[in-house]
Amino acid sequence: MNEIQLKLNDAGRGAFVIEENGVRIAEMEISIAGGNLIVYHTEVAEKLKGQGVAGKLLETMVAYVRKHNLKVVPLCPYVHAQFKRHPEQYTDIWNKEWHTAKP
Repeated sequence: MNEIQLKLNDAGRGAFVIEENGVRIAEMEISIAGGNLIVYHTEVAEKLKGQGVAGKLLETMVAYVRKHNLKVVPLCPYVHAQFKRHPEQYTDIWNKEWHTAKP
């Protein structure tokens, strides 16, 4: 599998991506703001589904968050499901307060 890269713009929006011959074949769309890394969407090319690619993107994102002392706001259904399925693995980085904050 090709290397996972983080591509961010100056505003802190971007994605963890896997490219093949210059074409994105997997990505996890994110933004970074206020000490949080917000995950919006995870997508993997059809030919890679079922091969653990989304899990590798998740592992890479989690390692980045821990290294940079951030918290995760998992808006992406895949990431949110993984956090709920294995809460003990993500307790230190899961910003649960964001989901319960009232305006």
